[in-house]
Amino acid sequence: MTSQSFDLIVIGGGPGGYVAAIRAAQRGLNVACVDKNPVLGGTCLRVGCIPSKAMLESSEHFAKAKAGLERHGVKLSGVELDLAAMLARKEQVVSINTKGIDALFKKNKIERFEGLGRFVQPGVVDVEGPTGKTTLAAPKIIIATGSNIAPLKGVERDGDRIGTSTEGLAFAEVPQHLVVIGAGYIGMELGSVWLRLGSKVTVFEYLDRILPGIDAEVASEAHKLFKKQGFDFQLSRKVTAAKRAGDGCVVECADAEPIHCDRVLLAVGRRPNTDGLGLETIGVQLDDKGRIPVNEHFETSASGVYAIGDVIRGPMLAHKAEEEGVACADLITTGYGHVNYDAIPAVVYTHPEIAAVGQTEEQLVAANIPYRKGRFAFRANGRARTLDEVDGFVKILAHAETDRVLGIHILGARAGDLIAEGAAAMEFGATAEDIARTSHAHPTLSEAIKEAALAVSNQAIHA
Repeated sequence: MTSQSFDLIVIGGGPGGYVAAIRAAQRGLNVACVDKNPVLGGTCLRVGCIPSKAMLESSEHFAKAKAGLERHGVKLSGVELDLAAMLARKEQVVSINTKGIDALFKKNKIERFEGLGRFVQPGVVDVEGPTGKTTLAAPKIIIATGSNIAPLKGVERDGDRIGTSTEGLAFAEVPQHLVVIGAGYIGMELGSVWLRLGSKVTVFEYLDRILPGIDAEVASEAHKLFKKQGFDFQLSRKVTAAKRAGDGCVVECADAEPIHCDRVLLAVGRRPNTDGLGLETIGVQLDDKGRIPVNEHFETSASGVYAIGDVIRGPMLAHKAEEEGVACADLITTGYGHVNYDAIPAVVYTHPEIAAVGQTEEQLVAANIPYRKGRFAFRANGRARTLDEVDGFVKILAHAETDRVLGIHILGARAGDLIAEGAAAMEFGATAEDIARTSHAHPTLSEAIKEAALAVSNQAIHA
């Protein structure tokens, strides 16, 4: 057993952890990063954000090649799916990204330790790795271990026919019938992949709507579009069991007939990944949702121990973890760091995409905040017409008295990229008029944001 000392230990090599490690190293600290996986990047880069977007992009190309290019004057015949090549490309994208983190660690002189990190006493972490046990010591330690798939009672996961997003990204063949449990981000994205590739996709959702947390008007319109694509939605359905049945599966619901299918994808959310960390050794108690309580400086109840990302309160988003990683490292090294949680965007990478930042209309109503709404349809946007992507709209919510932007919601092509303008506007406290008076290049999709801002005061030009 060996022992080494550092200025800072980061437990977790995902988006929050590796970013915190790099930032701290840039600030002059001697940093170690502990991660139990052979490659860095966490769930996001290995089996989450990056591979799912690679599959979404590839499957969309396939779907358009089969049907949709004729309107552009492109006629194709004999289009075939090479799923093995598609999966290989996904793995290549993942490999390039994870190797990029390795290069950044070398550049910033961060020492990486493979294994499960566990507190044995304040300031001391044991790492059980493939080469044995290593003891690390540091006055400052950041916990950034992310999250894992939330289970559902009665769903018997076998890692094959009944699995999670990890298995859903690597099916060796296209399921004839895929059942997705959960109509949130993950369920809708992976459901979209396999729907495009030829699966019948049935989505079960406990609530009476899809995409919980997304602005209701946006989710309602998205629901209509997804139904046209072929999704079979079973809303207000409580799944009571999912089990293997021969070469397939059977899914049971309250007040409904069982459904037989080829595969089941469980996508009902995620839970903090805190098992095995030895938190009890340093006196850290989890809250009722399994999260690590922290103060505004990301400090836990244990002196010198911090936590960021999915293990603490807030949305489980990679970029939220990254912002916290930077802020936490800055707080440790300079005494100042800040994250504006009101300006954290969220994106659903379906087709069309869905993106949002700030408050929803329902939240404003519940909080009794006076607001005005501006909405502009992509159908009236010149660039959207040239792209043949006219579904959806931009909605801007602004305070009725100050005109300050409170929320921006987009359903439409490239919404994930467009929302950056909304996040920047909210970060700097912009008003709807500020956005409306900002020149937007023509013809671009971003003009829809300008028009929605104009519509807040009933002055949209092209509506």
